[in-house]
Amino acid sequence: MATMIYTLVLVFFVVNVSYFGKVACDNSALGASFIFGDSLVDAGNNNYLSTLSKANIQPNGIDFKASGGSPTGRYTNGRTIGDIVGEELGQPNYALPFLSPNITGKAILHGVNYASGGGGILNATGRIFVNRLGMDVQIDYFSITRKQFDKLLGASQARDYIMKKSIFSITIGANDFLNNYLLPVLSIGARISESPDGFIDDMLSHFKDQLTRLYKMDARKFVIGNVGPIGCIPYQKTINQLNENECVGLANKLAVQYNGRLKDLLAELNDNLPGATFVLANVYDMVLDLITNYDKYGFTTSSKACCGNGGQFAGIIPCGPTSTLCKDRSKHVFWDPYHPSEAANLIIAKKLMDGDKNIITPVNLRQLRDL
Repeated sequence: MATMIYTLVLVFFVVNVSYFGKVACDNSALGASFIFGDSLVDAGNNNYLSTLSKANIQPNGIDFKASGGSPTGRYTNGRTIGDIVGEELGQPNYALPFLSPNITGKAILHGVNYASGGGGILNATGRIFVNRLGMDVQIDYFSITRKQFDKLLGASQARDYIMKKSIFSITIGANDFLNNYLLPVLSIGARISESPDGFIDDMLSHFKDQLTRLYKMDARKFVIGNVGPIGCIPYQKTINQLNENECVGLANKLAVQYNGRLKDLLAELNDNLPGATFVLANVYDMVLDLITNYDKYGFTTSSKACCGNGGQFAGIIPCGPTSTLCKDRSKHVFWDPYHPSEAANLIIAKKLMDGDKNIITPVNLRQLRDL
């Protein structure tokens, strides 16, 4: 269940440690990757929550080589976008979930993942899943990690290195629409009392405060993805009984409206927060191109989930042991009713790494790291 493919925010602190307690100054080196967001980049935090949004069941993770094909809590068949970007930047290990019991001592030097399936910018988002980590809580958890870095590296070195070498990538926002504002029954009161403009105002006001909190903890390099075409996921197509080449207009309209305002917010923060660089990843256009021109990328469908049940596009029941599983996972854009396959994640991640200004602006991730 839960979040999708679409607000792309990657949070990467690039920390190279030559030995415990001492940081090397090689600009090309990479150490820790700190990831915030929703189920697009959750690496297992929800495994440790009493929540209805979980991915630690088969066949999730069937192609994840690091676990031998066992489920880890990732909402896909293999690697997430965050995993792939870390590899591309030379990270030796995947960032561990913050809630994992293994996240102690030197382990955090390879990175920490705070993302949570069902999480959103607003605290009310995802309540249908009972428990999840919203963005406010994820930042609370990062503040704990931030203090641990001071202890491991010394306050001066930790601050200097985080400011100069860290990339904060945040993938969040889609759930605020799909599992909040647009959710049947639970959100009808909100929709009666709050217009789309008012709801988006609320989202961006909270997000501005959240990004500023990270800035005050020495974050300087940010990459933030906008919300993708959430009206085109298999779940939305199935419940609205659409044809293969149709998408839900209202959901996509809200995404486009939010994205325009997000662009303005990041420009404002670039102007008003000295030393900060806010990079915008144009996930909406990138994913829409993948969905529209799927055959150009070697896929056979961008409408039907590889793992799922219910309706024409297997888009109602989330992936689990009783789900129908496609024969060739590399040919499906979507792994389940909500989330991309590893094959799609790979294309998206590579574009974020080396894409031009139509995809990610003002610089791509490789350039951002080297600033």
